[in-house]
Amino acid sequence: MSAPSPRVIEHTEPDSDHSKTSRRNIVNPKNLWPDDPSHPVKVALRTYFLSLSLSLGPVLLPVALTLVNRSSSLETRLGSFRRVLRREVGLTGFPFAITVAVCGGITLKHFWEAIGVHNVTVDKQDDPEVRRQPVVASTSQRRPTVFSLTAQACSGMSNSTPSGSQKAFLSNILSSTIALFLLQRARQSKAGSHRPFTTFGFTLLFFCRATDAIMQHFLSVESTRKANLFNISANRSNSNKPSADVPMPAEGNGKAKKWHQSTAAWLDAVVFWACSARCVSCSMLDVNPNPSCNTRIMWCFFYQPHRLPPSYVKWISSLANVDKRLLDALRAMRSKEWVYGHSSTHSHLMTSYAKDRGYPLSWGDPQVLPACGGTDADVVWKALGVPGRGGVGGMPCELLHSGVTTRWGLDNSCLTNVGMRFCLAFIEAMALYLPVHFLPLLFTRPSSILQRHRAIPALLAAIRSATFLSTFLSSYFFAVCFTRTLVLAKLFPWIPHDVWDGPYGCVLAGSLTCGWSILIENTRRRGEMALYVLPRAVKASLPTRWIGGNHAGARLTERIVFVLSLASLLTFAVHEPESLRGLSRWTLAFVMKGPNAEFWKRRKERIETCPQTPISPSSNSISTRSVDHL
Repeated sequence: MSAPSPRVIEHTEPDSDHSKTSRRNIVNPKNLWPDDPSHPVKVALRTYFLSLSLSLGPVLLPVALTLVNRSSSLETRLGSFRRVLRREVGLTGFPFAITVAVCGGITLKHFWEAIGVHNVTVDKQDDPEVRRQPVVASTSQRRPTVFSLTAQACSGMSNSTPSGSQKAFLSNILSSTIALFLLQRARQSKAGSHRPFTTFGFTLLFFCRATDAIMQHFLSVESTRKANLFNISANRSNSNKPSADVPMPAEGNGKAKKWHQSTAAWLDAVVFWACSARCVSCSMLDVNPNPSCNTRIMWCFFYQPHRLPPSYVKWISSLANVDKRLLDALRAMRSKEWVYGHSSTHSHLMTSYAKDRGYPLSWGDPQVLPACGGTDADVVWKALGVPGRGGVGGMPCELLHSGVTTRWGLDNSCLTNVGMRFCLAFIEAMALYLPVHFLPLLFTRPSSILQRHRAIPALLAAIRSATFLSTFLSSYFFAVCFTRTLVLAKLFPWIPHDVWDGPYGCVLAGSLTCGWSILIENTRRRGEMALYVLPRAVKASLPTRWIGGNHAGARLTERIVFVLSLASLLTFAVHEPESLRGLSRWTLAFVMKGPNAEFWKRRKERIETCPQTPISPSSNSISTRSVDHL
């Protein structure tokens, strides 16, 4: 009877020193700020300011140009400036909505887990063994709340407790739904308008990134299975050998990792090729193919440029150096408004273009040009004075070649045109990729520019990327000349050139050829290139009536895809970040884990290059595990 009394005195006796220390810790401002970088408060701040910088940057640039423009009044400038700030900084702006999606899911998951711990405490109190123990519980621990009963009902549906990833996914679904409501409430599409949904661009971006994360997850699972099978078979085959000769599990893991990387690189190449080309099956099976079904990036550039972003079309046009009149003539051939051997209302396009290039007007007149090859075409070419086009018909290839070859007198050679386009594109691509590869070094390690082991790999990477882009362009024009002049048109001279110059001829051959130039690029960059062009290709493949804001079924589908894709990305970022790649992995790692994810390479190199700094084994292992987790 005397034993419990000291224990009661120990729990009931107030400790003045302990209470003073607790009050001092609460008053201390450092203790009010959480130390955990994944705390919801820190995650919310990082998410909001990062998304605010991303949204205000491109939006405020035209506003700044408007402020410089003297044609508008001061009131108009300030009004536009206020409108932009109110739209982006308000509750329905992009920063606040994305913060709700990211931080709301984390908060809901923490609340759910707290409810689960509370339920476990309540169940233990019902145990007779636990009742005998003198446990002091609060009022909230004795009575289950409505949320705990709801959680028990949801868990009882499957007779199992949801895992951490399932809780995170369901929580992210709810928070992403709220974020979608905020974004679409800001600017709703008017009834009868054909504008895309306000969140359509975000939906495509999240969908492509989430699909890539799911594919990487399955590849990781398969590589793990292959590694286990290899290790088991290797250990069985070497069971009679000494233990020193038995292969370690790292050998199987290395082979599985190599298989994972090679498979992902080939998948990225196929995706990039498919996005750069067009959907062949839909166009071949339908006599009058729906343009919405068979469009891809290069296909849309020639025939439906309005389905691509204007900046993207402008960039391809400047790099390809193709006259707009030539593109209009190709579109007229596709619509059967331009037919060889017949007069056309669009004949002025190529006649004026031929005149500007210094050729006779007859070289661009469809009524004069031969439709098929053979001896009849040779007679026409001799009368028109077109050299080197024996046996084929159609438009002279000189009109398709670069203007530089015309100034140098080399315009009648298709191979010279390909080589010239490669060189010109390589120069422009080097001007584009040199800042891409050297600016990160200048911002992070400026002194490394003068180091040979840093500068040479960056220069070689820029040359490799420029070679990829110039090969992409030159291979397209090589396929065009190969189809309509060099080989195919000569092998089948009876096929009209309306076919060779139409959508199933040289344009299709060039679209199917240029995408394979991605194999020149680095395997690590193939994935980011594929993820860059994939949203544009998906948008170009969808029918216009689906993208319009007045289609109810498409609107519902877009909302479901937005919520599921964003919830999947946020769940992968916490529970399986290695499945994310490129910008999505860096951005979500920074949001979830703080600035350590941004400079982990620099910190690792600092540790390796400074061996004199004393580092304890425990702290070293912890930092290594955190770096590997990222």
